[in-house]
Amino acid sequence: MAGQLLDTAVVLFTRDLRVRDNPALAAAARDARRVVPLFVLDDEILGSDFGRAPNRLGFLAESLSDLDASLRGLGSHLVVRRGDPVEEVARLAPDVVHCAEDASAHAQRREARLAARFDLRLHASTTVVGHGDLKPYKVFTPYHRVWVAQPRRAADEAPKLDDPHIAAGTLPEPPPGRSPDVPPGGETAGRVRLEEWLAGEVHQYDTASLTAPTSRLSPYLHFGCVSPLELVTRADGAGEWIRQLCWRDFYAQLLRAFPETSRADMYDRLYGRGGEGPLLDAWREGRTGYPLVDAGMRQLRREGWMHNRARLVSASFLVKDLEIDWRQGADHFERLLVDGDVASNRGNWQWVAGTGVDHAQAGRMFNPTLQARKLDPDGAYVRRYVPELESDAYPPPIVDHAEIAQRRRTQRRGGRGR
Repeated sequence: MAGQLLDTAVVLFTRDLRVRDNPALAAAARDARRVVPLFVLDDEILGSDFGRAPNRLGFLAESLSDLDASLRGLGSHLVVRRGDPVEEVARLAPDVVHCAEDASAHAQRREARLAARFDLRLHASTTVVGHGDLKPYKVFTPYHRVWVAQPRRAADEAPKLDDPHIAAGTLPEPPPGRSPDVPPGGETAGRVRLEEWLAGEVHQYDTASLTAPTSRLSPYLHFGCVSPLELVTRADGAGEWIRQLCWRDFYAQLLRAFPETSRADMYDRLYGRGGEGPLLDAWREGRTGYPLVDAGMRQLRREGWMHNRARLVSASFLVKDLEIDWRQGADHFERLLVDGDVASNRGNWQWVAGTGVDHAQAGRMFNPTLQARKLDPDGAYVRRYVPELESDAYPPPIVDHAEIAQRRRTQRRGGRGR
């Protein structure tokens, strides 16, 4: 009968760890008398590189604790289980399952398995524009054009809920080994930062400065502690920053359409494929002798985060100057980044390497010295993370960027460009 409530709806939380503007949670509350908010500590994910990333594991643990507190404020609580998500959902015998759609190959396999056994209803929650709303695009500019014009859904309020009358389970504890200055996880902390950003800092956003305000919202977006739709809706007039959110959606829809690109090149082009060794160690540890590269890599170790422009310069240095495979860099970033989003991280690495969506076959080679002058003209960013810069303790350059750049230009003129 139309309008008749179902008995039990399960909300399988994944990367939507919030109660405000959570379409899956709001729809479940409308659909069913009994809503079971479920999070499954997936053994497959915990056994992957994610399980060896203490910064993200800690952020997840804090986010789940905060989500549980928010749900309790609505009259419910979070049900935590460990194992296979599909099997844990099946134990609850739901009439319907609500879940946020996602982009990775693992997420798509999970969705297919859920759909094969349950009435699965997916919701666009991890991105501004749903994956099924637009065809896959491989070029950003036309995607941005249609993305901007796409109608936006109305944000959902946090619904009132009832006790699901099921054991809560055990929330995970933050692991040891986290970077010293990682941000706190959870919707509560994310919304504090969101309000600070939207109150004025967003209008000072400047991609050409390493010391200008930046949102620091990427970890909260990665775990879904804040809504990307809300950010776009409320950041009216901040066109350049909204464009960055569009890039995030762009890489997500690209990974959704081509999930193999998390490990494989989108385009088969020549580039350095070096592996483990002293050059990679020096890059990881921030002792390359190039101050901007070293500052970025040390910021990553200290904070579990790095400014986006510093990420691009550091990535270019690894791939173009050191000729090391981009996957080595992507893996290292994801071990430390709290916002280690597979779509954006690996999309950007392939963009730098020249194997991804960028049409420049040689990819991007940034001059780290010129970039430092442009992005950090007074040296404030570098001095924050490389205090020994003017002393004998700072190492000399491990390679000669000017020599490598000249060699590359010569190769391209001769038709042998990487």
